[in-house]
Amino acid sequence: MNNNKVDQQETKYLPPESAGRIMTANIPIAGPSSTIEEIEKLLLEKTKDFETINYIYIVNTENKLVGVTSIKEIFRRPKNSVVSEIMETNLIVVRPHTDRERVALLAIKYNLKSIPVVDNENKFLGIVPSDVILTTLHQENIENVLRSVGIHNFENPIKDLIFASAFTHFKKRFPWLIVGLLGGIIAAVMVGFFENLFAKMVALAAFIPAVVYMADAVGSQTQTILIRSLAIEHNLIFKKYLWRELKVSFFLALILGIVISLVLFLWWSSFLLGFILGISFFITILVASFLALFIPWVFYKFKYDPAIVTGPLATAIRDVLSIILYFAVASVVLRYFL
Repeated sequence: MNNNKVDQQETKYLPPESAGRIMTANIPIAGPSSTIEEIEKLLLEKTKDFETINYIYIVNTENKLVGVTSIKEIFRRPKNSVVSEIMETNLIVVRPHTDRERVALLAIKYNLKSIPVVDNENKFLGIVPSDVILTTLHQENIENVLRSVGIHNFENPIKDLIFASAFTHFKKRFPWLIVGLLGGIIAAVMVGFFENLFAKMVALAAFIPAVVYMADAVGSQTQTILIRSLAIEHNLIFKKYLWRELKVSFFLALILGIVISLVLFLWWSSFLLGFILGISFFITILVASFLALFIPWVFYKFKYDPAIVTGPLATAIRDVLSIILYFAVASVVLRYFL
């Protein structure tokens, strides 16, 4: 049997939310030549010493992780079997500096109860256990929800949301709302530039919320999926991903544009208004989708959390562009048809 020790001097310099800071080394470890009987004896004698016994981790004489097996496999195999014969060698591992959110998402993706942590030489350091993974998912979900509405930097979101003072809540919520307010002001100014269009077709004003909402809805969907994908797959091939998502957005924009055109033609009996809204939906949705992919990717490449572009900031950008594009389309169409 092998004993694993974590170098506390090394892990204390890691980021607070890294795998190396939240892992444990109190787990069952065996060598490749260990028999099932030996592992059973280890489990029975030292169960109280282990933080978790979901898996038995197999390391060689150099303390490198070479395999893993579940406790279910141990107790259903013949006692004289050697663990190297039944261990799984296709391993999902993380490094000490890996962010805890990525660890949790990997556990979900591969349906694992814990994730082993190894160094650059594949030497086994410990695992991130299931209870930590669940806590991480809970905390990250709260943080993501806060980011989506422009609230950032709570040290402990779970407790601070409930117990923080009114002034603390004000400080956390106010700055990004100012960004959203500025976006609203800019959008209002943009509408003012196109007042002459309302004289030609008053109904255009009634559909501003529909154009803005649809661009925001599709953009938010696209952005959320990208951010989740980046959290799970750090080596994401962006060109391939971009092409796939733009194809999805193209068909969404096309179908939604056709639907709004048909609705306006049948309900309002206005081919011109339907044509303007159809083209506007198509263009604004495509542009919103592209921005939802491009902006988070730029933040990610410059080592910033792409989630910070969600909420009021992204909404303000999409709203202003959607209004500009909507009225630009209306101006061009009305110039030729009225």
